[in-house]
Amino acid sequence: MPKVLIATEKPFAAEAAAKIKAELEAAQYDYSFLESYTDVSDFHKAVAEAEALIIRSDKVDEAVLNAAKKLKIVVRAGAGYDNVDLKAATAHDVVVMNTPGQNSNAVAELAIGMMIYMARGRFNGKSGTEIAGKKLVLFGFGHIARLVAKMAIGIGMEVYAYDPYIADEVMVKESVKALKKVEDIFKTGDYVSLHIPANSETKKSINWNLLSMLPEGATLVNTARKEVIDEEALLKAFAEKKGFRYVSDIAPDNLAAINEQFADRIFCTPKKMGAQTAEANTNAGIAAAKQIIGYFEKGDKTFKVN
Repeated sequence: MPKVLIATEKPFAAEAAAKIKAELEAAQYDYSFLESYTDVSDFHKAVAEAEALIIRSDKVDEAVLNAAKKLKIVVRAGAGYDNVDLKAATAHDVVVMNTPGQNSNAVAELAIGMMIYMARGRFNGKSGTEIAGKKLVLFGFGHIARLVAKMAIGIGMEVYAYDPYIADEVMVKESVKALKKVEDIFKTGDYVSLHIPANSETKKSINWNLLSMLPEGATLVNTARKEVIDEEALLKAFAEKKGFRYVSDIAPDNLAAINEQFADRIFCTPKKMGAQTAEANTNAGIAAAKQIIGYFEKGDKTFKVN
């Protein structure tokens, strides 16, 4: 039976780990866990005999793939997979999958929660504002963005979206107004929520040219990746746009510089926490285990990304 390694620097919740074990045991697969490791060499040693690998935010690069001579499949328990070197995996004949949609609700709830937190002045005891009646623009309209839209509409926000890969009709069906170009996102939104991947086209794409278009007092919400932000432009936005606010589940590298002057207008969770709920942990973990079993038993490559 295939040998599966679950390698997680940030471990799955206990319930999620138990259900992953149950899935693999039912299939009579061998498995082992490497949790909370601090030295990548431990990862290299553990993966040596693995034929399948489940990861979270752990990096799978050329060095890992060289150490994993028997590896056939990697499943990233989550939607994003920029922590996996897809080109190297393909060269090593390793299938890479993600588990889209499994932690979308958790990320969407966090996005809404951070908007409310900042609108209410970080609960500082003073009068804040409401997000109902405000304009929310979603940059990207995938699983997470659609859930954010549904929640925001329920609260009473006016929701817009831009996604060059999604037909306008899909947005209209969700009661969302479709925008025609990137610039419209930043001219329109009281709140702008990013739902784009980090790739060669998007890295540092949220630049000063775009941020300069934001209305006064606008809030930028980033539950995507920190790499999509031009951090020099982010600092400039704080300095030059009165009331500009930024919330994210992953801190920019220049957080200390921003905090020196604008600490009351930024909030970042301690670690990337969009998917950090018991439910999301469990959903993504079970999905990863099932996809590995489906791959070995049926050759199912439904969620292959390389």
